Amino acid sequence: MKFIVKFFAEITIKSNPVRKSFIKQLRHNIRLVLKKYDANVAVSGNWDFIEVFSDKDELRDGFTEALSNVAGIAHFQFVREFPFIDLDGIVEQAVVSYGDTIKDAVFAVRVKRVGHHDFTSVDAERHIGGCLKAQCGALAVRLKNPDVLVPIDIRDNRVWMIEQRVKGLGGYPLGSQDPVLSLMSGGYDSTVSSFLTMSRGLKTHFCFFNLGGDAHEIGVKQVSHFIWEKYGSALNVKFITVPFEAVVGEILTKVDNAEMGVILKRMMLRAASQLMEQVGAKALVTGESVAQVSSQTLINLKVIDQVTEELVLRPLITTNKQEIIDKAIEIGTAPFAARMPEFCGVISVKPTIRAKMHRVEKQESNFDFDVLEQAIANAQTMSIQNVMDDVAKQYQGEVPVVRMPVSDEVIIDIRHPDEAINRPLKVSGRPVKVIPFFALDSNWSELDSGTTHLLYCGKGVMSRMHASYLLGKGYENVGVYLP
Repeated sequence: MKFIVKFFAEITIKSNPVRKSFIKQLRHNIRLVLKKYDANVAVSGNWDFIEVFSDKDELRDGFTEALSNVAGIAHFQFVREFPFIDLDGIVEQAVVSYGDTIKDAVFAVRVKRVGHHDFTSVDAERHIGGCLKAQCGALAVRLKNPDVLVPIDIRDNRVWMIEQRVKGLGGYPLGSQDPVLSLMSGGYDSTVSSFLTMSRGLKTHFCFFNLGGDAHEIGVKQVSHFIWEKYGSALNVKFITVPFEAVVGEILTKVDNAEMGVILKRMMLRAASQLMEQVGAKALVTGESVAQVSSQTLINLKVIDQVTEELVLRPLITTNKQEIIDKAIEIGTAPFAARMPEFCGVISVKPTIRAKMHRVEKQESNFDFDVLEQAIANAQTMSIQNVMDDVAKQYQGEVPVVRMPVSDEVIIDIRHPDEAINRPLKVSGRPVKVIPFFALDSNWSELDSGTTHLLYCGKGVMSRMHASYLLGKGYENVGVYLP
């Protein structure tokens, strides 16, 4: 099984040293991502492309899904490689790959040729196309806008029959740019802004300010882990939790209502500016967009930024809300964001949209900054790989776990819809329903109360959490399926 990986266009116009470093980082990332499927995967690269080889053909779907989420790739091709003997030999292999596809269709052959041969690329296209039309029952050959394209690379004495072409994520290889620290609330904005920095090659760490809700923290850990697992190229990044309840208390009791929102953001930037040193971050990232809420007017943003000398990146600064939501749907974070538990500890009745520095500074003079320093000192930093294990500890022993169903239990696959589709759960002799985690609460009352339903999520973390939640609401017909 072989894939050919082509680079994002901007990589190819870099200087030689930069291009080489980008390609090296991309090779490293691809190897890290694919090793979880095949420990012996071979990843090699040169100036023009990267080759990926595995002798485990059954892993093709997994490789395809993984490569499509690695930043730095313009597109990649699944190729079937064989020795070049003559053009008729290529025709035979093309019939195997495309014979059924071009039957009753209009098609074209595209040949790219490298090396010395006694024919041109156009000669090869004419010969192969004519033979395929005669042998496979195609309607016609049309060079412009064909229904089916048959791409073939002839490279010296080898042939690549390109059977699939998949669009990549684009951008720069993750880790090719400096690290950043993204302020994560778990909603649409912060998840999309984090994705955008990751896809531009910035190694993105996560920072969550807990304003007083355990459920919110769990939700942010879930979506942060999802983004990292899907787009993080298996690089190790950190997740920082900052207990901000006491800071919120100070603001509520000592700050004028109109300036609460702006001052809360200033406190977050102050804290994040200190914590970024722990992960070597060179900039902070937020999901703010101009005027989306009161604290995000240009005047307020300028006042907020005065508390730090660090660079603050705002990838969404001129993006409309619907565009942000659409992007969240595309990258898979929308189901998390739409049902993210929130703790609105600081709500201004009449928030200012034109904060004045002298008023903000006067209000902050009432604030006990020892409270902020204590919050920073109590911040917890962990590897993103372990955040879901940390969540799981809160639910150990609370719900029944079944490894081998023995009665009439129904298994419910609660995984993210993308994962459930790509890797469907099949249990011999057992019915399996697919209800994503975010739809469990609204759909549970419709299930048969006399039947035990076992939640499945793969590792047992999310299933334990949601089973515990349902048990807490008084439902008794719930457990966890952990084969």
